[in-house]
Amino acid sequence: MAKKLKIGLIGAGRIGRLHAQNLAHHVPGVELCAVADVIEEAAVELSQKLGIPRATTDYHELLKDPDIDAVLICTSTDTHAEIIKAAAAAGKHIFCEKPLALDLAEIDAALSAVNEAGLILQVGFQRRFDPNFRRLKELLAGGAIGQPWLLKITSYDPAPPPISYIRVSGGIFLDMTIHDFDMARYLIGEVKEVYATGSVLVDPEIGKAEDIDTAVVTLRFVSGALGVITNCRKATFGHDQRIEVLGEKGALFAENPLPHTAVLADEGGYRSAPLHYFFVERYRDAYIAEMAAFVEAVREGKTPPVAGIDGKFPVVIGYAAKRSLEERRPVRLTEVDPTLDI
Repeated sequence: MAKKLKIGLIGAGRIGRLHAQNLAHHVPGVELCAVADVIEEAAVELSQKLGIPRATTDYHELLKDPDIDAVLICTSTDTHAEIIKAAAAAGKHIFCEKPLALDLAEIDAALSAVNEAGLILQVGFQRRFDPNFRRLKELLAGGAIGQPWLLKITSYDPAPPPISYIRVSGGIFLDMTIHDFDMARYLIGEVKEVYATGSVLVDPEIGKAEDIDTAVVTLRFVSGALGVITNCRKATFGHDQRIEVLGEKGALFAENPLPHTAVLADEGGYRSAPLHYFFVERYRDAYIAEMAAFVEAVREGKTPPVAGIDGKFPVVIGYAAKRSLEERRPVRLTEVDPTLDI
């Protein structure tokens, strides 16, 4: 029997707990050895719930442990780059939630540290692992609709996050739309130019926090294809996540999965299940597949499905979108990062 991959968790918040539960119950061949969180109660509670042997408030203890092969970084965004560099120096393989950082220089430094150490870094863009989106990608790659011409991504949240979170999130483009930017690259290829517009329609407090809550972003890909992303922080009917691609030979559609497919028909009409409420329910299987892919990449020493550079490009696109919103004009990605070869 192959030796279990030993993993340490850094960050015991909502997403950290989700990954820990999936590793404990759904991903074979791994052992959660320790959990670190600056809030001691959170670390202890999770360790007791899942039988994790050690809980600490200092993530450096995990990095010093020679038995730990890899770490999951699920802390606040402003700590990601620092922890990535420390983990790389300690020789640990890394899974890090998005975004890698909000500063491009910090991202570059973190990626350099990982590359120089010869380690694996996977970034947490779980939507790539959604079975419907993956099938759409396979059909595109197989030439089912020929050359793709137009991409449409719909991405609505059921409710906005707390204002306290919005103030430190980097804004809608770097917090919410960043997933859609990654999906656009995953499906169509590199983005060349961005034009964004937006409004504050859901909550005026979001505007006071210098952000928007409703946006439309158009993308021009290197291939010449066009993309349209529509975002809103509030949809009363649930977490709405749909994709459409039009191409020379046809179109592809990925609709929202429902909790069940039963339909009630009566004098009031036809009624089906509501959408999944939010991302935890909507992407349950994707999160499990994401962790399984990371474990496989580490075990086999291969490039992960979402590599470090995949964590940088959506941030660059996000900053291009922010500049476009502010200056009311299309913005090329090379204006944000002249080093990009696109």
